[in-house]
Amino acid sequence: MGSGANYEKGLHDLGNGCFAWLQPDGSWGWSNAGLIVDGEESLLVDTLFDLRLTREMLAAMRDASPAAAGIDVLVNTHANGDHCFGNELVQGAAIVASKACAEEMGELPPAALAAMLENADALGEAGAFFREVFGVFEFEGITLTPPTETFEGRTTRRVGDKAVHLIEVGPAHTRGDVLVHVPSEGVVYTGDILFIEGHPIIWEGPIGNWVRACDEILAMGAASIVPGHGPVTDDAGVRALREYLVTLEAEARKRYDAGLPVREAARDISLADYASWGDAERIAVNVSTLYREFGDPAPPPSPVELFAWMAELRRDRR
Repeated sequence: MGSGANYEKGLHDLGNGCFAWLQPDGSWGWSNAGLIVDGEESLLVDTLFDLRLTREMLAAMRDASPAAAGIDVLVNTHANGDHCFGNELVQGAAIVASKACAEEMGELPPAALAAMLENADALGEAGAFFREVFGVFEFEGITLTPPTETFEGRTTRRVGDKAVHLIEVGPAHTRGDVLVHVPSEGVVYTGDILFIEGHPIIWEGPIGNWVRACDEILAMGAASIVPGHGPVTDDAGVRALREYLVTLEAEARKRYDAGLPVREAARDISLADYASWGDAERIAVNVSTLYREFGDPAPPPSPVELFAWMAELRRDRR
């Protein structure tokens, strides 16, 4: 399935017991998830940003496969809430994540996002942008439910006769990113290592790890690649994201070496080749992260500062 093909909300059958749950348009918070079944066993890849959305997804999965009536294993690909805030609804499952993901998961709990929405007016432009992108989600009443099992490097789980490889490729997007590969079926679930038709956001870095993660996906030769955001894709989508990362690093490096301040650098880098991709304001975070990687001694911006800066870029680009 190429990029953009059949990009509709809901459960998509990838064949042979593998499914993708897609949430267009893939922008802020609108994440994807996955289901792998064989016989009576099932593994869920990620939950969603709130309980309402996760309940809807789990109901559709139960309708599609009896094995989804009781999920055996839940894998969280990383610690961002739009991939784990629905964990409490997957009762009885072993919840598996990388050790780094588990350590990061509690740093921005649902209550903190609820408070930011409640106090958005006091945060000025940052608060207005935060409400614009996250106001539709319901963070009240969520109990953060962390992993029950962690690993480092690589591990394998079995779903019936299927081997499912969990491959830690972070730190990249976050500190503990994991790929979920089903080699027998030619399917890989990438979490937020892949954003398709949208700009990625480099919260953590280093960017070299992210590029290597793209190379690892390409080496798998998977027919169906389920990104964290956006439509199901193939190798072309991976190569496009990889090229974005390589180009951004080179362009940011030139401006860092020339002594251009980080905010000016983010504005100066052309995104014309990616004009069709959404969420271009994320270049604020990406260049800030790259400057730190290059050795910028300035203290990292706070989340409120980053959201204010992204809001400014979003407004100006419009």
